[in-house]
Amino acid sequence: MKSLTQLLDKSVFRLVSIMAQLLLLSAVIASFHQVVSRFVFESPADWTEVWTRCAIIWVVLLGLVLACRQGAMLKVEMLENALNEKYKRWLATLVMVITSTFLGILTWVGAMAAYRFRFQTIAGLEFSIAWIYAAIPIGSFLALIAVIVHWSQGSAESNDKIAPL
Repeated sequence: MKSLTQLLDKSVFRLVSIMAQLLLLSAVIASFHQVVSRFVFESPADWTEVWTRCAIIWVVLLGLVLACRQGAMLKVEMLENALNEKYKRWLATLVMVITSTFLGILTWVGAMAAYRFRFQTIAGLEFSIAWIYAAIPIGSFLALIAVIVHWSQGSAESNDKIAPL
């Protein structure tokens, strides 16, 4: 399991991190372009605002993956501090099951939404809105994997051992 975790950290989660950073950078550049074209050249670009929204949606859902990998998900710290070590692990398992169930449902519903709206296009960008809706099932599924990987490492004990993304 340790080698699988390292492989996921070095490939999938690192790729997710790079993609989120590039999308955030593209949103900043598009927003800057919008401000310059609107207020300096008085000719606003019609695609920049839409692209910024689309990129931010992807950044949020890819960021969810990275947050889940680091264990920054639902915490019940007050209850956790009152429990001994045996019950802390049980509580971590319960939180993992609830979070995984939610992410699994979100993956399914997101996939259905992406499929349902696949023929609708985004005004200003002229591509299918399904590419934006695809952020939901992709981000949720990868977050589900991240939650399971984090839990399998022992949650709190593993925070020091996680490779930086």
